[in-house]
Amino acid sequence: MTRTLLFSLAAGVLATSAFAAPAQVAAPPRIDPALHDRALETLKRGIAFNTSAGAGNTVAYAEYLKGLLLAGGYKADEIVIEPMKGTAFLIARYPGTDPTRKPIVISGHMDVVAANPADWSRDPFTPVVEGGYVYGRGAEDNKFDVSVVVTTLAHLRSTGWKPGRGVILALSGDEETTMDTTAVLAQRLKDAELVLNDDGGGGALAPDGTPVAYGIQGAEKTYADFQLTVTDPGGHSSRPTPTNAIYRLAKALDRVAVYRFPAMQNEITKGAALAEAATAPAPIADALKRFAANPADQGAIETLSADPNYLPMLRTTCVATMISGGHATNALPQRAGANINCRIFPGTSSQSVRETLVQQIADPSVAVTRAADGSVDSPASPLRADVLAAITKAVHARYPGLTVIPSQSSGATDSMYFRNQGIPSYGVSGIFQKPGESFAHGLNEKAPLATLDGDLLHWDMILRDLAK
Repeated sequence: MTRTLLFSLAAGVLATSAFAAPAQVAAPPRIDPALHDRALETLKRGIAFNTSAGAGNTVAYAEYLKGLLLAGGYKADEIVIEPMKGTAFLIARYPGTDPTRKPIVISGHMDVVAANPADWSRDPFTPVVEGGYVYGRGAEDNKFDVSVVVTTLAHLRSTGWKPGRGVILALSGDEETTMDTTAVLAQRLKDAELVLNDDGGGGALAPDGTPVAYGIQGAEKTYADFQLTVTDPGGHSSRPTPTNAIYRLAKALDRVAVYRFPAMQNEITKGAALAEAATAPAPIADALKRFAANPADQGAIETLSADPNYLPMLRTTCVATMISGGHATNALPQRAGANINCRIFPGTSSQSVRETLVQQIADPSVAVTRAADGSVDSPASPLRADVLAAITKAVHARYPGLTVIPSQSSGATDSMYFRNQGIPSYGVSGIFQKPGESFAHGLNEKAPLATLDGDLLHWDMILRDLAK
């Protein structure tokens, strides 16, 4: 999952953006307490299914969600659950009144990261509501929004709402690992108009609960692992040779460490830079404005590159993350290897990054191979006016006038595979959180109950606008 917004989502007015004029909306309607209770119960029941890799419970969780949709009025033949490689995916179709229009896909994932009960303060798969939070593995990532979306779709169907274009719920079963089910979903649904991903984007709150900004995730860097491997005949350590595999690997890593990929820009990072410039400290604000105006401004690039909070927006990054070598303390190494993890700027091919690494290492004895990391190249999605308007309207219904920022994440979501198929995809979660509230992938994961009603309103409004 990746809900991280670009930069710190500082408050401010996006003076040069389409978001500058806040929508004038009425006070948000109160969510029916029964709908709130239904979504919360769905989340709690969902947490109790251990859907981590290898646990074997994803089909059961999918069947539970299917039952909720059937109870809301879905027909049995509109819902497909397909087991696959120890997990499963779910497709639920909500027919539109105009079959000539392409459907909207709502993307989410049913699987969670593994959790060791011995490490947690509470059992990770026993939901606990305490102090305004729901605790448990998947409480946020991604069962919070999955629960809200399923509740919303079932409610809309039960009340007789008829979308103009079809709405397809597509839940993957291995987003946190290999994304094999995601690849199948993207292939089967490649004729969709667009994807709304409930596992990306979202809002930021200050520690006191004041809304800061909302980010629409319209792009994400491509994740790629490259293996560096050096081999050698080895020998006795008392007879050193000039071809020591560890030394050759060390030299290769030094060359990777000093190389800097060129700075790049797209409309999403440009918009985010302008938004952040409104409240960033003076040197950074000036650099952001200059970079937005001219992505070749070397002074601005140097200023932003020196700050790890801004560096990811500028370029592809590659960094050594693991190393191994040797087989005995008294023997010359026969093999040495390292993993280089790259986060590739959208629109740049992973193959071209591998070729760049080969060129920089400049040693043909160092093999550079792409690992089976489950990732594919992913372009940025265009900032569609209809999507921006619908999301901004929904956000302003909760927080009138709040800045809405396009964001590019450094991690990967299911959107990657849909974008790879040429389908515009947008992370549009309705969760708003304070700093330190998430713990997704970590110990004692939790989600704030205070954002539940707003998330229900968020998805109801977005679907009514985009699928009308």
